Amino acid sequence: MELDGKLLAITGIGGFIGLRTAERALQRGMRVRGLDMSEPAAVRARKAGADVVVGDVTSPSAVRDLCRGADIVLHTAAIVHESGSMDEFRRVNVGGTVNVCENAREAGAKAFVQLSSVMVYGFTFPPYVTETGPLRGENNPYCQTKIESEEAALRYNQPPRFGVIVIRPGDVYGPGSVPWVVRPAKLMRKRQFGLPGGGQGIMNHVYVDNLIDAIFLALEHEMWGETFNVTDGADTTFRSYFTRLAKAVGAPRPYSVPLPLVKGIAWIMQKSAVLLGREPQVSPDAIAFLNRPYPYSIEKARKLLGYEPRVTLDEGMARTALWLQEAGRN
Repeated sequence: MELDGKLLAITGIGGFIGLRTAERALQRGMRVRGLDMSEPAAVRARKAGADVVVGDVTSPSAVRDLCRGADIVLHTAAIVHESGSMDEFRRVNVGGTVNVCENAREAGAKAFVQLSSVMVYGFTFPPYVTETGPLRGENNPYCQTKIESEEAALRYNQPPRFGVIVIRPGDVYGPGSVPWVVRPAKLMRKRQFGLPGGGQGIMNHVYVDNLIDAIFLALEHEMWGETFNVTDGADTTFRSYFTRLAKAVGAPRPYSVPLPLVKGIAWIMQKSAVLLGREPQVSPDAIAFLNRPYPYSIEKARKLLGYEPRVTLDEGMARTALWLQEAGRN
């Protein structure tokens, strides 16, 4: 599929991944329209050169406006939290996916990319797990609804009329990443950032531009009906990653916190939050997330797409450090 000149519609265009994809698409000669429920986020995307509709992915009228005339639809919008109401996650993550698929197909789009997550494998999975799974919802609303969203999107795969591709990124970092850059950098500057169990879990990082390369390759190769894991293909521990980030921020190396202590605190905080009707600051699932022991396989992307991560961790962190400095966050 030739991408130059095509109209790419992006849900969640004001977010970290959506905005960078818009920038990259415009740079290569594509036209871009986006949807975001936040007006400030829409302003950011308009400044980048995109046309933006303000609205929610569960709104048929807003999504209809987004998809009008689009050749390709990239669905990035979702609730991304460690915990919360399963019903609300399903309403947005699954219902939103169905709404976008329906409107994209009816508008005549030829391609749909569902941005999923490696969290469809849950917290416990075999080393170098492939796209065949097993998939595990873990009774976690994010993991479970990402599985259901993939299933919903793939039901619409009917090439050549409408082709669907599922991308499962790892831990996406880079300039603007909230969970992997902005939030930990803020805590590091306050000397409040600790690593459960010394950070021995594996961070399956993927620099945002590497992820976008894989998305574009999957579209160019017309990989309809296929699913791809996408990471940087490195066995990097959380300690190694966050030590690099601390250096970029100018903070001391992260300290270690005993795992049983962190789990106990997380359990208490979650129970307290439930009683008070609030979101917990730290949940047991978040701790499990930071202690995943194995990497994911990206051999399928390498073999079928010719995907190779162009930006190394050192280069990606250098770019991130420069952004932190220029944005006044360092």
